[in-house]
Amino acid sequence: MHSGFPTNIKESLSNSFLVLHVCFVTSHTLTTKTDSDTDGCLNSSRFRNYCIVRPYIINNPLDISITDISSPHLPKFDFYHNTFNFFDSSKMTIGSRKAAKETRSRNNNQTVDEKSPLLPTIKGEEAGFEEFNGASFTGAVFNLSTTIVGAGIMALPATMKILGLIPGIALIIFMAYLTDVSIDLLIRFSRAGRSVSYGGAMDDAFGRVGRILLQVCVLVNNIGVLVVYMIIIGDVLSGTTSDGVHHAGVLQGWFGEHWWNGRFFVLLVTTLGIFAPLASLKRIDSLSYTSALSVALAVVFLVITAAITIYKLIAGSIMMPKLFPDIVDLTSAFNLFTVVPVLVTAYICHYNVHSIDNELEDNTKIKSVVRTSLILCSSVYVMTSLFGFLLFGDGTLDDVLANFDTHLGIPYSLLLNDAVRVSYAAHLMLVFPIVFFPLRLNLDGLLFPHKGPLVSDNLRFAAITISLIGLIFLGANFIPSIWDAFQFTGATAAVCIGFIFPSAITLGNRYGIATKWDKILCVFMIVLAVFSNVVAVYSDALALIKKNGPSTE
Repeated sequence: MHSGFPTNIKESLSNSFLVLHVCFVTSHTLTTKTDSDTDGCLNSSRFRNYCIVRPYIINNPLDISITDISSPHLPKFDFYHNTFNFFDSSKMTIGSRKAAKETRSRNNNQTVDEKSPLLPTIKGEEAGFEEFNGASFTGAVFNLSTTIVGAGIMALPATMKILGLIPGIALIIFMAYLTDVSIDLLIRFSRAGRSVSYGGAMDDAFGRVGRILLQVCVLVNNIGVLVVYMIIIGDVLSGTTSDGVHHAGVLQGWFGEHWWNGRFFVLLVTTLGIFAPLASLKRIDSLSYTSALSVALAVVFLVITAAITIYKLIAGSIMMPKLFPDIVDLTSAFNLFTVVPVLVTAYICHYNVHSIDNELEDNTKIKSVVRTSLILCSSVYVMTSLFGFLLFGDGTLDDVLANFDTHLGIPYSLLLNDAVRVSYAAHLMLVFPIVFFPLRLNLDGLLFPHKGPLVSDNLRFAAITISLIGLIFLGANFIPSIWDAFQFTGATAAVCIGFIFPSAITLGNRYGIATKWDKILCVFMIVLAVFSNVVAVYSDALALIKKNGPSTE
């Protein structure tokens, strides 16, 4: 028995399961059941209204679930008198391994460090307990929107070049709808199975293999996406060379070419000065302000691009865009499907939905958060694709930011070019930690399945963070094109995370809550994902063979 408890408690609880619970709490960190490993502090006045109801193993770390008890049948511990008030101890049971995902405010879900005393020794210490009352609706929308609007937006104007304006815009909207459906299904089955993470839902449906498969897909997708972020930042600040033509970066345009504005050094400084500090934050809600700023910077990029396009439209210097794709043979028809992985990647946010849901003050609002974010992001996507393709036409590059390095034929062209590129590079710098957050958690769960919560082990937290950032940094210096990275991640991990896994969970219908329409949509999503990605891989391989094959002339 832990020495910190009074004798009268030991005697009154000697034959109760609660003794085990109390001892367990004093030996381990008391924590709520969230996969995001959020840490906060426990307010002692509130702890009097809590009772430990079950110990269990959650997503590998060892946790304790606590429940707010209003029922008179459950015992309450009175800290002021150091006693438990028993009403009916027979009602006390050890719950299931899964925590109840209740629909209520999360204001009372707090945690305490194991080294902290259960009671402040003096009143002054009580003020030191910093309370986390849950994330706001606005903060959740900004975090999810930041997860969605990443580097994928830069490749969307290039999809218009392949599809044409009308099918391209229609497909962007349709993909937003399918994303909403897949997230809604994921949330519904997570609620039914009382899972608080995407991995938990996969484990519930397919066992440990399902969880591991998801973790691997998140690793592949997020590492690929973060490599793309670094590539774009390097292109913007230090320039890039394509087909023997060098596109100067912003820093090279301002100061000329020097060793300190070369790609390697700029990415190194950005990594150490921006990525590393932001990636070291342990709670995703801590990034809500940087997320709001990143969304604002994306809007700045969109507004400037729209203003330039409208100015040139009025001046009559923009050609009529291609409205529909040019299909001349089977190869050109198959080429249309290469845009699907890019569009799927542009909407992937599923791996962060549960983390945001777990931190919401009121988790009944998660569906509204998702739909608000998707409406906001799809609107930004449509306008960016429209204005970007109108502005550059068939000359639109895979990374549309690279188009903003020449004179656009308008007043203050160079200034506006730099504003567009710098604003979006800054946006990506702030998006980086949001995507990095689930990457680190999934790698930890994959490598250390039986360790405690990641945030409670500073050495492990730092080692995983440094290793991942180093790997991403190296990838950004060796992978040449964002289109290559998008094709790979989109055709493999992204479609699994976004469409195939949620559809498979729904078709399994373990809890009998899927409707006939749900199943039809799931079959459609799986067929679309598999077919489009097989065709995309085939088209890319064929194009590569033609490009590198021997000349027939």
